[in-house]
Amino acid sequence: MTTEKERSAEALVVDRQHGDKAFDFIARRVQELALRGDEAGIARWLAIAGHLDALTASGTIQ
Repeated sequence: MTTEKERSAEALVVDRQHGDKAFDFIARRVQELALRGDEAGIARWLAIAGHLDALTASGTIQ
C-alpha cells in the first residue's frame, strides 16, 4: 500500500470514529505532537487532514 493510500485509509477511520468532530480530533492530535516537537507526527496528521478534506469535498464521505 502506498503512503497516499495509507493516509486516505487513516482519514476514513478518523471519520468513522469521530464523525463531524474528526477535524477537531486531528487538530488536538497535531497540537499534542507540536508540544512534543514531533515534526514527523505533525506532518503525518496534517496529511491525514488533507485527505479527509479531499474525501469530504469529493462527497466520498459526508
